[in-house]
Amino acid sequence: MSAARSLNALRAVAVTATLPLLLTACGYGSEAEKKDEKPAGATASEGGQKLSASEVRIGYFPNLTHATALVGLQEGLIEKELNGTKVKPQSFNAGPSEIEALNGGSLDIGFIGPSPSINGYVKSKGSNLRIISGSASGGVKLVVNPDKIKTLDDLKGKKIATPQKGNTQDVAFLNWIAEKGWSVDPESGKGDVSVVRTDNKVTPDAFKQGSIDGAWVPEPTASKLVSDGGSVLLDETALWPDKKFVITNVIVSQKFLKEHPDVVEAVLKGTVKTNEWINANPDKAKASANAKLKAESGKELEAKILDPAWQSILVTDDPLAGTLKTESEWAVKAKLLEKPDLAGIYDLTLLNKVLKAAGKPEVSDAGLGAK
Repeated sequence: MSAARSLNALRAVAVTATLPLLLTACGYGSEAEKKDEKPAGATASEGGQKLSASEVRIGYFPNLTHATALVGLQEGLIEKELNGTKVKPQSFNAGPSEIEALNGGSLDIGFIGPSPSINGYVKSKGSNLRIISGSASGGVKLVVNPDKIKTLDDLKGKKIATPQKGNTQDVAFLNWIAEKGWSVDPESGKGDVSVVRTDNKVTPDAFKQGSIDGAWVPEPTASKLVSDGGSVLLDETALWPDKKFVITNVIVSQKFLKEHPDVVEAVLKGTVKTNEWINANPDKAKASANAKLKAESGKELEAKILDPAWQSILVTDDPLAGTLKTESEWAVKAKLLEKPDLAGIYDLTLLNKVLKAAGKPEVSDAGLGAK
């Protein structure tokens, strides 16, 4: 599948909507969307039964791979389902800090990648979080300097950036290297390929300066590198059997889930409806994500970066649980994680209730559901 996957081609995918670790410096978009173009009922609904919590604290990253959160919050689609329960959004720049907030009781629900979800679950011995929904797939690419690297075999001896040691992209790249028969020390990143752990906000400058030869990174960092002269050598979707893999989950504090299941269910109604709206209104949804991230960072992302980045991400209600299991196995293989017990990491009961009510197929926890 090409890196510039068409949004329209993805509209027929079941339980998904078309539109994913870390943009921290770039913002988005325009204010082109007019008020009358927003979805009907974009404010908190009036009437209806009050829910059990007065507020719900929702965390997310300012990333395209968190499009469900960005658009759902921007358009009021999540708030609309909460019958007066106030949404308190919180933006994070890294998985560990979001997990810390969830574990520390200052966050209730979060959008986050698979690696921090696994790490947070394992470190708490299964006591602090549950994955309750999927959010996004794809949006990860290997971008290289085409003057130095023309084929995948040319990566040997080169310097390739990943966002962080042990993060989702780092683990995937280390696994790819191992499958090539090459050797890299997972701690230092030294070996047949030099894996350089670099924050995504500085990776484009490092690429332009020549201190790295390429990067295995999520969107829109990947498209930013392409705009700076890079070439997409590999789209990670090509490595997965169904061209899909989890890049963003929705997680919840187990305490909040136990005490306020009605609020969690309402949030999931909002995320499912947000994904539907993204699918039905891809251009408006892209502008909505732009507006939300511009409000946070004060910066826009140019169309030459935003458009290909948006096209390569698939928003999905399905958590793609089997791919999370595979990613955990890769981390174990890379010696970045001891073999984890992931039994109970998922609780898809409320999501499947919402999907069934909406006439959509239920989704699987790949045998990792709460008993």
